[in-house]
Amino acid sequence: MCRVPGPTLADIARAAEVSTATVSHALNGTGRVGEATRRRVRETATRLGYGTPGPPRTRTLGIAVTTFPAAWNYTDIAYFSRAVTAATSAAHARGYALITLPADRAADDSWHSLAVDGMLIMDSPRGDPMVRALRARGIPLVFDGVPGDPRPGDHWVDNDHESAVREVLDHLVASGARRVALQSGSGDEHYAHAVTAAYERWCADHAAPPLVTPFDPADGEGHAFDALLRDPENRVDAVYAAYDPGGRQLLAAAARHGLRVPDDLRVVCASEDPAYARTTPPVTTVTLSPEQMAHAAVAVLVALIEDDGTAPSDPVSVPAGLIVRASSGPCPAQPT
Repeated sequence: MCRVPGPTLADIARAAEVSTATVSHALNGTGRVGEATRRRVRETATRLGYGTPGPPRTRTLGIAVTTFPAAWNYTDIAYFSRAVTAATSAAHARGYALITLPADRAADDSWHSLAVDGMLIMDSPRGDPMVRALRARGIPLVFDGVPGDPRPGDHWVDNDHESAVREVLDHLVASGARRVALQSGSGDEHYAHAVTAAYERWCADHAAPPLVTPFDPADGEGHAFDALLRDPENRVDAVYAAYDPGGRQLLAAAARHGLRVPDDLRVVCASEDPAYARTTPPVTTVTLSPEQMAHAAVAVLVALIEDDGTAPSDPVSVPAGLIVRASSGPCPAQPT
C-alpha cells in the first residue's frame, strides 16, 4: 500500500508564515528562534500532521495523566499511584520499560520528540494537546477512561460506571436512605459526566429529584455540603462522593452539623485509599480496580505496538467493586 506523503517543511513554513529555516530550527530545538514562534511552528506542524512515520522501537512505554494542564502530583492520589505501579509491572513483564510523565507536560511541546513506542494516557480531556501531537507522529495510544476526543479505531479501558453508580444507590436505599445526593466533578473529564448522567438516570427511574454538588479538592471541611445538610426538613440522608477526598469531606461536614454517620447520614466514596477502613466510622468505598485497568491497558498497548492481531476492536470494560463498611449501614434499631 502506498504511503500518503506528509506535509513538508515548506508546507509548515507557509502555514506558520515563517521561513523553512525557522521551521527546521523550531522543530529541532536549534537556532535563535523566539519561544512564541517556536511554539507556533510546532503547533502548526502538529495540526498539519507532521511527524516521523514508523519511529524506531525503543522498548519503552509512557504513561501520563492529562486531565489538567497545570502541575500537580497525581501520584498522591491512590488510584493513579496504584495504576502507575501496576502499569510498570505489566510493562516489565512484557519486556518494556515505562516512564511516567509530569502532568504539566501535557501543555508543552515535548511530545514532538518523546522517544516511546506507545503511550497510556489517563483521563484525557477534550482538546488534549499531547494527544494531538502523538497522533500526528503515529504513536500508538491507549486511554484509561474514554478520551475527550474519541476517534474511530481508538482503544481504551474503562469501568462500567452505569452499573457501579446504580449498585451504590441501590445499596443506600436498601440501607434506609430516602434522599440521596451525589458529589461529582465539574471538570470536562469523561468520568464526571458518566457518573453524573448515571445518577440522574437513576433518579428519574425512582422519581427522585437529582441533588448534585460540585467536588472541590480544597474544601477540606466539606462546606459544599452545607446546603444539603443544614435544613432538618429537607436534609439529605445519604451522599455518594465520586472522588477520593469526598468521604473525609463528608465526615467533616457531618461533624460540623452534629449528624451521626450512618444514623443520620450514610456515606459512600469512590476511593482506593486503604485509610478509609480506619476512619470513624469506616467508610464504604467503590474501587475502580486500578490494577486491573492498568494491566488491561498495557496489554492492549503492547498488542498495538507489536501488531500481533490480539488488540481488541472494542473498548475493554473493567468492573468496579463496592466495599461495604459501617458508614453506609442501616440505622440501628430504635428502642420500642
